[in-house]
Amino acid sequence: MCNISSQTKETGYIFPLYVYSKDNQDLLSKEPKKRIPNLCNDIVETIAKDLKLPYSHEKEKAKQSIAPMDILDYIYSILHSPTYRMKYKEFLKIDFPRIPYPKDKDTFWRLVKLGSELRQIHLLESSQVEQYITTYPEPGSNMVTRKLGKNDFEIIDEAKQLGRIWLNETQYFDGIPLTVWNFYIGGYQPAQKWLKDRRERELSYDDILHYQKIIVALAETDRLMKEIDKIDLE
Repeated sequence: MCNISSQTKETGYIFPLYVYSKDNQDLLSKEPKKRIPNLCNDIVETIAKDLKLPYSHEKEKAKQSIAPMDILDYIYSILHSPTYRMKYKEFLKIDFPRIPYPKDKDTFWRLVKLGSELRQIHLLESSQVEQYITTYPEPGSNMVTRKLGKNDFEIIDEAKQLGRIWLNETQYFDGIPLTVWNFYIGGYQPAQKWLKDRRERELSYDDILHYQKIIVALAETDRLMKEIDKIDLE
């Protein structure tokens, strides 16, 4: 499916992991809906054959087999490899990424594990994102009034490169790693953009917790990307 943003006019492509059977259109039915993987069988079967692992349409906990979610997590891991991104930088600007076949079984499962962690963190489904590394210590209006420029991020620990971001004259998020504050995803910096998008607004209790989850997610993304980069992909 192709979507076009009303703001940027850029095209976004959506590839569902599963497609559901048209035979089951009753949304109120309690019967399990039939679904099939939205993957090229020839490619998946080649991967399964090379790794000497069975392939199943759904994840099976009882035995070690490849499921569509494993393929997704493997791809997700590859796409977060800094070395891969740098090596194919020019190609990634003009076309869909090419994913290398798994080198061996051990490499495949290592990448699947890291990709799964990344996916759950980015969806804020991992319990890790609730292990806050920042604080919001001062009471007040919770209004975001600062411009949130370079001068609003104050380094408080030079050795650990930790800082605080001021929202107004009295309130701030404390303990934000500088690497997280400057971290890019695509063409923007999420830790900065999220707050800038809320200028002249009052943060709710849920907003304050959500932002702290974002900071953890970005810190974990940086850590996991470094772990992925230790693995020889080819």
